[in-house]
Amino acid sequence: MGYSDKVRNVLQNELQGIEDAGIFKKERFIHSLQAADIEVEFPLGSSLKKVINMCSNNYLGLSSHQEVIKAAHDGLNHRGYGMSSVRFICGTQDIHRELENRVTEFLGTEDTILFPSCMDANTGVFEAFMTKEDVMISDRLVHASIIDGIRLSPALRDTFKHSNMKHLESKLQLHADRRLKVVITDGVFSMDGDTAKLDEMVALCEKYDAMLFVDDSHSSGFIGKTGRGTHEKYNVIGKIDIITTTFGKALGGASGGCVSGRKEIVEMCRQKARPYLFSNTMAPVVVSGVLKVFDLIRGNTERRDKLEENANFWRKGLSDAGFVLKDGDTPIVPVMLFNAKLAQDFSRDLYDEGIYAIGFFFPVVPKAQARIRTQISAGHEIHHLEKALKAFIKIGKKYNILGKTKKEIIAMYGR
Repeated sequence: MGYSDKVRNVLQNELQGIEDAGIFKKERFIHSLQAADIEVEFPLGSSLKKVINMCSNNYLGLSSHQEVIKAAHDGLNHRGYGMSSVRFICGTQDIHRELENRVTEFLGTEDTILFPSCMDANTGVFEAFMTKEDVMISDRLVHASIIDGIRLSPALRDTFKHSNMKHLESKLQLHADRRLKVVITDGVFSMDGDTAKLDEMVALCEKYDAMLFVDDSHSSGFIGKTGRGTHEKYNVIGKIDIITTTFGKALGGASGGCVSGRKEIVEMCRQKARPYLFSNTMAPVVVSGVLKVFDLIRGNTERRDKLEENANFWRKGLSDAGFVLKDGDTPIVPVMLFNAKLAQDFSRDLYDEGIYAIGFFFPVVPKAQARIRTQISAGHEIHHLEKALKAFIKIGKKYNILGKTKKEIIAMYGR
């Protein structure tokens, strides 16, 4: 038998080592709609506990919006459960193209192509149009799915220091003779909550004849004056060559993603992107729900504005309490703990207080950068945030980290 006792013992020992280190990931089972208040079973077999969700990507609170649910039901009734095919064979419905057109209009691009997920979009886009004569220059903190896409492309790979425009320019100068050059960045960096300097990056790309790629998954729907994304925040709409984003976060919270941008690149994805060619397309029920999301956010920034107010309240409360935070102005607010076991213990104690917030540690974030990543939603009310803040302060006092610096916390708990 290939899976011998020896193989089993090797993997069991490795898993035991992870658990002994206090960094074993255990899933928590939600028995309710995704919302600010959720019912959770944890550990497995325990009774349900009502908690406040402080770590969801449900930025606009639309995952359980009744109009979105109704639209999904309508899509199910009129277009069926699934397509049972890929797009270019018999997997394209009229509503798929309708959603592509809506996204193009919303983002201010030339064309859009849907993918089963944004991870699929990121893994498929570079291979579709880049060759070994080209170069990809990425921020060192880009999302893991982008890294996977970079690895699949034959183009030369290089990086620049996070948000360091001087270093980026030096790399553009170094690779000036390449056929195609693509600068690659997140719009909002999902672990830290900061935004890319898109105005400066656009200027450099124009100066050195490079394209600019932005993954705006943690931005679409709520960053910028009308929620179009980081390119709206930095006033560079129409100047980003490739935007990828997801419908699994603010834009409904289900699944699906897209590549949006220059029409020739979109067409190359349609012809050659492997996740597009060899994966079933988005289910009609999801497409119908996302179309309703665009109806809800068109010309109305009420949810986006509430989210901004909530995020400001939350960040100020944590800062005033003495937590170490990452700088930023987005709904992603990481509470830095620097030690993986401390992050796990802190998360567990929060759960006991009725607050659901997960600890992040290596390899999800770099070593010695463990944290509780909190994410704010328009679905939160002030009473949710006040209760969560009290819990954070209580647990912060327990571990004696309030008012402590990074150096002091590491001295107490190690890296």
